[in-house]
Amino acid sequence: MRAWVVTEPAPISEGPLQLTELPRPEPGQDEVLVRVSACGVCRTDLHLAEGDLPPKRPRTVPGHEVVGHVAARGADADRFAVGDRVGIAWLRRTCGRCRYCVRGDENLCERPEFTGWDADGGYAEYAVVPESFAYPLPPGPPDVSLAPLLCAGIIGYRSLRRSGLRAGGVLGVYGYGASAHLASQIAIRDMGARVHVFTRAPEARQLALSHGCTSAGDSFDPTPEPLDAAILFAPAGEILPAALRALDRGGTLACAGIYLSDIPALHYAEELFYEKNLVSVTANTRADGRAFLAAADRVHLRPTVTPYPFEQADRALADLAADRVTGAAVLELSDGP
Repeated sequence: MRAWVVTEPAPISEGPLQLTELPRPEPGQDEVLVRVSACGVCRTDLHLAEGDLPPKRPRTVPGHEVVGHVAARGADADRFAVGDRVGIAWLRRTCGRCRYCVRGDENLCERPEFTGWDADGGYAEYAVVPESFAYPLPPGPPDVSLAPLLCAGIIGYRSLRRSGLRAGGVLGVYGYGASAHLASQIAIRDMGARVHVFTRAPEARQLALSHGCTSAGDSFDPTPEPLDAAILFAPAGEILPAALRALDRGGTLACAGIYLSDIPALHYAEELFYEKNLVSVTANTRADGRAFLAAADRVHLRPTVTPYPFEQADRALADLAADRVTGAAVLELSDGP
């Protein structure tokens, strides 16, 4: 099968991705084999290719926003039928035994596995996944529209929950890429929030306004009103103090990324006093995924997608690095089972 692998992490301009031929994987006892039809392009894939996220294994196939159809099942896999449309997300397996898993916080598992990092992901014609970590997908929306929901959407949803935003509140969103544009629409449509967006990309500001956001400015612009909650999606630590200053008393800033550049020194009186909260977001639980997919269906959420042919995965990541992607980038492969 055709697949993209990370050969040696390097700046994306130096070509760390290589298109190659790999054997088609075989599903394990509790796994399903998925013929990939679409795979979202996530900033985490860029971090892996460039080495900000150190590879755990040589020649890893990136990609963890996978939509496809079950092509084969392991001996003990009976949750899905061959031909069913399923999604594969970032969280691939947890131990189920550590204290975090036992108390329901499987996103904090001590021995987790992640798609496209610990195991090969969806920048390939086929991928395998434990059936208990695959998501059934509804009929109707095209595969390319569902792919960003599997990571950008789920992580954005968990970030929204971690921000503590209440119904009818005021949310600030820093960065307006794939995850941010989905979380913002959930906040507006499902929670009745006013959303203020801060991003350096003019095209992203226009997109935010078209999605119903109340305002859209540059990353360091002053907020039009104090924020009840905020989410930092941009992986730029230098923005964090400005986001904290924009919070109202008792507000919460959630940092959504798996990677964040160094944070400057904080000024306690200006940025943390009055019981402001700073929290991080780590992966997701399957409960997050189920709740988000239900909310997305309820509000008829459809991501803004920039499609790329499978053969142009390297260009998609380069465009993502240069902020040339509007909404979510998605690789298109085959259609149907």
